[in-house]
Amino acid sequence: MAQDLLVPGNLILFATILAAVSGVPLLFPCFFSVSRAQLLSIFLMLSASFAGLSGSIVTLFSGRSASYELLWTLPFGQAEFGIDALTAWFLLPIFLIPGCASLYARSYWNADQHLANISKMTFFFGLMTASMSGVVLARDGISFLFVWEIMALSAYFLVSTEDEKSEVSEAGTLYMITTHTGTLGLFALFPLLNLLSGSWLFPASASLSASSWLSTAIFLLALFAFGMKAGIMPLHIWLPSAHANAPSHVSAAMSGVILKVGIYGLIRILSFFHGVPLWWGCCVLVLGVVSGVVGVSFAIGQHDLKRLLAYHSIENIGIIFMGTGVALIGQKVGSPAMMLLGMSGALLHVLNHALFKALLFLGAGSVIHTTGTREIDLMGGVARRLPYTALLFGVGSVAICGLPPLNGFVSELLIFLGLFQGIQGEGGAAVVVTLATPALALLGGLAVACFVKVYGIVFLGVPRSEAHSARHEAGWAMLLPMSILGMLCIVIGLAPGVLISPLQRVTLAILPPLVGVEGHSLPALVPTTMITLAGVFLLTLILLITFWYRRRLLDSVCSQTVTWGCGYQRPAPRMQYSASSFAEMLITLLSFVLKPHSHLSGKIAGIFPGRTRFSSHVPEAVLELVYIPLLKLLYQRFSGIRRLQSGILQQYVLYTLITLVVLLVGSFI
Repeated sequence: MAQDLLVPGNLILFATILAAVSGVPLLFPCFFSVSRAQLLSIFLMLSASFAGLSGSIVTLFSGRSASYELLWTLPFGQAEFGIDALTAWFLLPIFLIPGCASLYARSYWNADQHLANISKMTFFFGLMTASMSGVVLARDGISFLFVWEIMALSAYFLVSTEDEKSEVSEAGTLYMITTHTGTLGLFALFPLLNLLSGSWLFPASASLSASSWLSTAIFLLALFAFGMKAGIMPLHIWLPSAHANAPSHVSAAMSGVILKVGIYGLIRILSFFHGVPLWWGCCVLVLGVVSGVVGVSFAIGQHDLKRLLAYHSIENIGIIFMGTGVALIGQKVGSPAMMLLGMSGALLHVLNHALFKALLFLGAGSVIHTTGTREIDLMGGVARRLPYTALLFGVGSVAICGLPPLNGFVSELLIFLGLFQGIQGEGGAAVVVTLATPALALLGGLAVACFVKVYGIVFLGVPRSEAHSARHEAGWAMLLPMSILGMLCIVIGLAPGVLISPLQRVTLAILPPLVGVEGHSLPALVPTTMITLAGVFLLTLILLITFWYRRRLLDSVCSQTVTWGCGYQRPAPRMQYSASSFAEMLITLLSFVLKPHSHLSGKIAGIFPGRTRFSSHVPEAVLELVYIPLLKLLYQRFSGIRRLQSGILQQYVLYTLITLVVLLVGSFI
């Protein structure tokens, strides 16, 4: 029995069950005190994380796979679950991030201080983790939809944890509407896949031709349904408000993991096809470019710390789409190097983004926990009271900007190398890839500008408001998960060669016919040794400069004074850069996309102008200027149909009877 449990597949299934029941102790406070129940829930989640990660790592490095059948009497055939390299890769963030977030919640969302919602939140957090695992394990359309819906509902209850607040309730409602809109796409996708393959079970990799109209319909539905879950632009409208209003450790799990489940679904569907047309790859690549550039542009204009991080999730989902698009174009043009580099870069960025984005959300939660606000303009000087949080947030900031020697640089480098392979080709594919290459470089530059703004305003300078000044550093339960994620960002950045072999195995499992060309392997295409040497040199140089500077400070006389204030005799904290003033030039350049709103009370005129106020914000332009006006128009056009909704029960029964008769007649025609 013990030997069976140690089989990687069994470990993963055991971990999924443990995660699902991890929140149960808090549902029965009569048996435990609330504090002890939370500790037991954390222990169960950490055990699930350890077991799931162990099984996934063994599967990745051994290449073993397994399948399991569930006996049930539903009229859709057998339910099958399986574990392969692709599943194991996505299980890494699925089990790692919730484990870190669960430990973080011990201090951030302590049970004794949140009696009203701790039971609901902990239960649905475990259920969401288990259902995300179930989604990537499912091997048939019906099982996939079952666990997908459990995941969607669990995430809704987590987003609306503090539903007594109107903005939280609105964010939850928007999430519920959009997630079920995406699910409607899946309800159409899987019957079409059944029609094409002849079974509800998932077909083998590269077993279906992409040349039929059914294949095109499946691709478009997958792009819509999974793109909405992943938060690709312009299907991202639920993401900023949901991530901003959920508890920070929930935001870390949603941004770091649940978005990747959408990426998994798209890659899994794409893996069924061979002979994909060029426009599939170009479409995915262009969507990635648009999402990346527009997402980071909106992030620059944000004043809310968590909403800013949410827009960066949209940007990084765009980078993953770009890598996937490069791989699809590589299939069409017959370039194994493009396929290997593009898909490997996308998959590595799935893991990397989960690490540094979870780190940033947890760091933001630590700052919000001590300052009591999410508004960047009310913060300042946080690093003086929270030095460890400032250091770890800085690690996440460097990583998300794609700078060496951290992990974000490695995955973006792989995608760059794939793009460079495409530039050397001919025809329309080369043109699209050539245009996409500078866009990826632009993303890095804009991300640097954004995080210089965030770090400078939040952590440096002096507090802008006494009421929101930082009070104390986070406890060990919050710092330990952040430290683990930060160390992983550094380790992957310095030693990416460890992951190259598993990455190639995952890519081979997705599209095996395309990588049998001799001389094209990922270790030969990626200079991992040079990356490691350059990273170690750069990190050593940074540490030496830091050590030298610290020694110089200790050996010199230090005095405290205010920063030079442009000649003012009495500079005040409010004269520091604000989120608006720092990003004003970039916001003006991008105003045709961002549509910023500015408010100025009174005029500034004369030698001694009177008191006036200025404020600005960047709205959710896609939602407010596109979707809402369109929905209002549809509401007006179809107002007559609302008469069918009379509220009379007998009339609804009549509708059901008519529908059944029509279906029965249709079955005989």
